[in-house]
Amino acid sequence: MFKNIFLLCLAVLFVIAGFYVVSARGKWDKVFPKSDKVNIEKVTFKNRFGLELAGDLYIPKTMNKSDKLPAIAISGPFGAVKEQSSGLYAQTLAEKGFITLAFDPSYTGESSGTPRNVASPDINTEDFSAAVDYLSNNKNVNPDRIGILGICGFGGFAINAAAMDTRIKATTAVTMYDMTRVAAKGYNDSVDENARYELKQTLNKQRTEDFKNGNYKGADGLPEKLTGNEPLFVQQYFDYYKTKRGFHSRSINSNGKWNMTSSLSLINQPILQYASEIRTPVLIVHGEIAHSRYFGETAYHKLKGDNKELFIVKGANHVDLYDGGDKNAIPFDKIESFYKENLK
Repeated sequence: MFKNIFLLCLAVLFVIAGFYVVSARGKWDKVFPKSDKVNIEKVTFKNRFGLELAGDLYIPKTMNKSDKLPAIAISGPFGAVKEQSSGLYAQTLAEKGFITLAFDPSYTGESSGTPRNVASPDINTEDFSAAVDYLSNNKNVNPDRIGILGICGFGGFAINAAAMDTRIKATTAVTMYDMTRVAAKGYNDSVDENARYELKQTLNKQRTEDFKNGNYKGADGLPEKLTGNEPLFVQQYFDYYKTKRGFHSRSINSNGKWNMTSSLSLINQPILQYASEIRTPVLIVHGEIAHSRYFGETAYHKLKGDNKELFIVKGANHVDLYDGGDKNAIPFDKIESFYKENLK
């Protein structure tokens, strides 16, 4: 009798343990609410540098096993992870009938690469093409109907990828930064050649120190607390990354620092050099009062022909387009119609 009771208790414990294992694995780790209209799969894939990228694949629940759907690869903002803004975009567009892939760029989030928190115009552009590799080989994706979407700094990398990768049929850059321009010239192009030379001297001196010390110094990030004297755009970033609105432990902007010497490659390798040669449609979305608006406008003017559109969201700042803010500022209907028109 006691033996039977013991076995019953043991069975119950296994059931409870199994429940907690499933619960832990299935725990929602995003900063936005989960949709009941999509399924999500954790996936990994390698880029041509051999780095393994981690992504969340969002699949419409209405999809049939034999379907071949259009797909969109999504990343950004710069310093964020797929559990933040890119995941929100991916989930929402999956609700609208696309297979979407939100991924962590190389050296960040759950993707591989050491040292951590490194940025590269070459590798981060390649990350988009690696996502296209993965989607092109997914049995439920039509490889001739793949687009990409980049947010903030990855808006610039997305346009750079579209200039190189002819498999990309439509590109959206949302609240975009040109990270190479801001690294080389500062905000509003306020850094001249002499100041840039001094910056390169500082960064190269840091390389020597990093090698000697066996570690990599981090660049300055967002403050842990605001004093009220920060520029408005820094306060807006803080409001997203450092509060429950958008904080995520794996996000560099929430809980870390970029590798300081990453700026060297960004300074030296402008990414929009061949934007004028893009032959597929490009949609650039920017907030009317975003401090970064000039990046999007410059990119728009670099594009040629009738394959481009600049869509300005009235009253929106840069960060409003990360999650909509309190204005529901993200123009998802516009983005949906752009992809449905161009991924036919």
